[in-house]
Amino acid sequence: MASGNEPEKTAEAAKSASFKLANLDEKEKNRALRAIAAGLVKNRNKIIDANRDDVKKARKNGKGSAFIDRLMLDDERIDKMAESVLVVEALPDPVGEVIKTWRRPNALEISKVRVPLGVIAIIYESRPDVGVQAGALCLKSGNCVILRGGSDAGNSNIEIVKVMKQACENTDLSPECIQIIKDASHDTVKELLKMNRYIDLVMPRGGEALIRMVSENSRIPVIKHYKGVCHVYVDNESDGEMAHEICFNAKVQRPGVCNAMETMLVHKDIAGKFLKKMLSRFREAGVQIRGDERVRRVAGWVKPATMEDWDAEYLDLILSVRVVDSIDEAISHINEHGSKHSDAIVTFNYDKARKFLRLVDSAVVYVNASTRFTDGGEFGFGAEIGISTDKFHARGPMGLEELTSYKYMVYGNGQVRE
Repeated sequence: MASGNEPEKTAEAAKSASFKLANLDEKEKNRALRAIAAGLVKNRNKIIDANRDDVKKARKNGKGSAFIDRLMLDDERIDKMAESVLVVEALPDPVGEVIKTWRRPNALEISKVRVPLGVIAIIYESRPDVGVQAGALCLKSGNCVILRGGSDAGNSNIEIVKVMKQACENTDLSPECIQIIKDASHDTVKELLKMNRYIDLVMPRGGEALIRMVSENSRIPVIKHYKGVCHVYVDNESDGEMAHEICFNAKVQRPGVCNAMETMLVHKDIAGKFLKKMLSRFREAGVQIRGDERVRRVAGWVKPATMEDWDAEYLDLILSVRVVDSIDEAISHINEHGSKHSDAIVTFNYDKARKFLRLVDSAVVYVNASTRFTDGGEFGFGAEIGISTDKFHARGPMGLEELTSYKYMVYGNGQVRE
């Protein structure tokens, strides 16, 4: 196999380092995080130069603008990466937190205490900033991390991990706490997914094909950062100007990310007036619209939507639009075609807002706000290791608490069970 023993050696080294990391105090972990943030700023030119090579290759390979946007690093994004590390550093350390304590009639004292998961593997594609976010969150929560980025960002990922390892070397953290798999082949990933002896959790971040491949081949528990088929439903009882701004932001502000709106649903009673202005604004911004028959009656230039469009994550300036008869039809559409990521309603009717929040089966549901806020940084987590669309263990943006498990610590004074 082309990857040789790289996955096993990497996983074994991470597992060995995880026992020491789990016992480090908060001060040492924070010192390493500050060193990582400073290293990113100090080595920004090396990182940007490496990234420039990746971007050049992506353009040569015909990648679109949204893909290039996810891939590209510049001074501003380097600063934001460093800032996100410092925000994580400032957050309370979850490790050792006593969740609950109680005393049994036989005088046993039982405590439920947060502990690290151990070793976490992150398999991601084109966004090199993922490595920094994952590394910071894992270190703060006492976990070692194995990063396997896509080949498109290979040079960027290697340079970033080099900076993080150097920062660890100057503290009590072992550089083995942060590992990178340089071979981006699927064979290497499949080999890594067999390492349940060393790895405690796998999180894939990328397209549907990647997530399906990881889920089908892993012997390790998987939390899926699944695709973002996000919706905004504009109710007939809503503020038109607010709805215009929310929908425009949700689609256009950064279309190539998982929390961007992919389908807009509009109540029939306001469809004519609302869509005429909204679709014109989208058109001016370069958004390609695919709509149902009632949408096309308002704007004849709109392309007909197919059944596939309702399930599509475009990650581009493309939007599907549908007119619905009621909030119930909107909720039904979202639950059938959505990916359980993020969905929003625009309304000033309190009962409808509450109904939407209760019945839409997604990790994050909004009232009168853009779906673009589904993000660890925006939620106050400093960063995120991913956005879980699963329901078990973690859901939505995953911060420090979601990277811990717990153990029961039981104190006795000689009790035996009769």
